[in-house]
Amino acid sequence: QVQLVESGGGLVQAGGSLRLSCAASGSTWSILDMGWYRQAPGNKRELVASISRGDSTNYADFVKGRFTISRDNAKATMSLQMNSLKPEDTAVYSCKAEEPRPMGGLNTYWGQGTQVTVSS
Repeated sequence: QVQLVESGGGLVQAGGSLRLSCAASGSTWSILDMGWYRQAPGNKRELVASISRGDSTNYADFVKGRFTISRDNAKATMSLQMNSLKPEDTAVYSCKAEEPRPMGGLNTYWGQGTQVTVSS
């Protein structure tokens, strides 16, 4: 079992920056891929960025060049540095972690989410 807790959300003006953190606890040694997702009111949840245990990263086109994902496996944490924020980045941001099941497949865990609001 893995538990995830996000922090770092808040209100920021357009053009500003925020840094989100995700702290994992439990069987953190088994975590493979981690990622940040967001969901705005009326929209589907969408991938923002993901990072493998070996630090391979993947970004959604709408955040490339503005957001940076990182993780520290020793500390079981993941971060999302968000720069040049836009009002359309306003959403609840959640972290996700995956671990392999002994008999195959993956267990998926989600944090509770943290609100990011960007004012124009």
